Amino acid sequence: MKLRFSKMHGAGNDFVVTDTREWEQRLSESQLAQLCDRHRGIGCDQLMLIEPPRSAGAVLAYSIRNRDGSVAGQCGNGARCVAAWARRAGILPERGGLLDSPAGPIEVRFVEQQVELRMGRVSFDHQDVGFVAGSEPLEIVFAGQWWSFALASMGNPHALIEVDEISTAPVAELGAALQADARFADSCNVGFAEVVNMQHIKLRVFERGAGETLACGSGACAAVALLQRAGRCTSPVAVDLPGGRLRIEVDRTTGEVSMRGPYCFVFEGVMEL
Repeated sequence: MKLRFSKMHGAGNDFVVTDTREWEQRLSESQLAQLCDRHRGIGCDQLMLIEPPRSAGAVLAYSIRNRDGSVAGQCGNGARCVAAWARRAGILPERGGLLDSPAGPIEVRFVEQQVELRMGRVSFDHQDVGFVAGSEPLEIVFAGQWWSFALASMGNPHALIEVDEISTAPVAELGAALQADARFADSCNVGFAEVVNMQHIKLRVFERGAGETLACGSGACAAVALLQRAGRCTSPVAVDLPGGRLRIEVDRTTGEVSMRGPYCFVFEGVMEL
């Protein structure tokens, strides 16, 4: 089977975008993993699979696979890349439109060579995050130190830890420890945020199923929502990630979140599986 693909990235968070509507057959789990493998395949943080729309008004749907084969519920950087791919393919109008994400429909529009997404409502309900503990403080012991975290869902689970200095934060080690915490029913994405000022933060994210990535769109949305709720920032917020900058805005009244950021086509190809 010959599979056509586009390699893309959004602020360094990289993707393989492929149209499953063209597939002659379903791919096996090992074949999907091969696509994501940086040594034996194309290589990416996540695989974005284009599918037929599921709701009225949507032009297409997409599902997401992490590079370890697990299923993801949302990916903001990937959604921007899918939107750009769909517009170039003539599926999405120039002005934008509606896409069906795994977490529900999202609105897309193109602004100054970037993509803006209406990501839906943030939830602070621990059940939506899959956190099954009682009323005890949100803390974890790591390396002999207590670390506090906050929780939010953007259709996928996020835990956020505020740090004084992002460059020295134990992202991989503490991120992995929190992901393995038995209180999470299905693990989580772990963000580490440094507040520069009320409208500027720095962020690193250790993603579920992918490890630390250069950017995490849904993680940036969750971070701003949690920090704004705590009075640590106010929208709109510039979020600097290792791969680039995103603009996040959270409506205090409705909880609706919008994200604006870049996209890039890297190369096109055909892979034989």
